[in-house]
Amino acid sequence: MNKPTTIRVALLDLYEGQVNEGMRCIREILQQYSNAHGLHLVCTEFDVRLKCQLPDLHHDIYISSGGPGSPLISGHEWERLYFEWVHELEQYNLRGDGPKKHVYFICHSFQLAVQYFKVATVTKRKSTAFGVFPIHMMEGGKEEPIFTGLQDPFYAVDSRNYQVVEPSPEQLQQTGASILALEKERPHVPLERAIMGIRFNDYMVGTQFHPEADAPGMSRYLQRDDKKQMVIKNHGFEKWQSMIEQLNDPDKILYTYSHILPNFLNIAIESSQKVGSL
Repeated sequence: MNKPTTIRVALLDLYEGQVNEGMRCIREILQQYSNAHGLHLVCTEFDVRLKCQLPDLHHDIYISSGGPGSPLISGHEWERLYFEWVHELEQYNLRGDGPKKHVYFICHSFQLAVQYFKVATVTKRKSTAFGVFPIHMMEGGKEEPIFTGLQDPFYAVDSRNYQVVEPSPEQLQQTGASILALEKERPHVPLERAIMGIRFNDYMVGTQFHPEADAPGMSRYLQRDDKKQMVIKNHGFEKWQSMIEQLNDPDKILYTYSHILPNFLNIAIESSQKVGSL
């Protein structure tokens, strides 16, 4: 038998050492994808915020995680190094030689990327967004390959204290970026709907929501007594009950989990193989 193709994946951990479900979910998606496609995915993790670790260009695919705290630029050393890493990849992809490097930015990373590309504004929300919510596609999202196979709207786990709003048409046009999706419609709330996804360029894309959230794992997590009480205290019993019900709906989180990041991996790996780098 032929040796499985080796794909090098860099997983940027922005959770600052906090216990989380995001990294576990991403690891499981990568393992499932490797098994399903007969590929050898070599995943290297980088502790961005605690150890200032950033990957070099010797990886095929990059996934940058969510994380706690404020995404607003505050002058930390890790932020400087993170933006230098984005710039290095951006410049590499602009050159004509070699395979392109694809990046997926999740939640906190997405908010950082928005600030790097200056395509919109990141602000604090009036209240925390936490739950399973509908995500509505914009015109750009309806043609977006990472959304292939999804309905409009589709459902995703959302957990954030900050939001991306006030897009800059001039900067979007200048960078070639496009808005992919918006949060749910709230006719009774006189506030701008937050941006939930942006394709920054041909090789870099990100979402405000968590496409990696898996329904069984999230359901177990929320049914732990400490987490259940935390959600009830902060959001009420009805919110907790609603999340459990929606997590178990096969047309919602399970569907998003099985499409978005696998679609991204399909695109990134096909792009690499077309250039003959693997």
